[in-house]
Amino acid sequence: MLERTKVVEGDITQLDLDAIVNAANESLAPGAGVCGAIHRASGPELAVACARIGHCPTGQARLTPGFNLKARHVIHAVGPIWRGGERGEEALLANCYRDSLRLAEDSGIRSIAFPAISPGVYGYPLERAAHVAIASVRQELARGPDIEKVVFCCFGAEPATIYRRLLAA
Repeated sequence: MLERTKVVEGDITQLDLDAIVNAANESLAPGAGVCGAIHRASGPELAVACARIGHCPTGQARLTPGFNLKARHVIHAVGPIWRGGERGEEALLANCYRDSLRLAEDSGIRSIAFPAISPGVYGYPLERAAHVAIASVRQELARGPDIEKVVFCCFGAEPATIYRRLLAA
């Protein structure tokens, strides 16, 4: 798996891959953080495409074009709000990654970048979220999809350090 996955520190909107993942909200509306950055970089067409889809339940993902992004597609994954870890948050977060990768596979996407889904405004502890992300991606890649590259794109040195340490373990 290590040859198919890597960690980069930077702006996910600048990555030239088949798809980037948006840490979306259930209404797929432009939001704060990475969601807002993706919507701004993609242009107003992204909000129109998301409005056509209308809704995405927590733990699932939806696909749109990337419009003005270098990435051809945006996969919108809705992570859970952290409520202490006793309300199925881990299973919902894991499903975000699995559903995103399956959607990518079904769409012929071979390279994909994930931001940290659910930390930040949704309050999921970063290290726990990174552990779920890496474990879920490992599990899904072990199924054998044709995805050639998975990037964990971290905004800042602290998340990048955590992801690199967990990925190497």
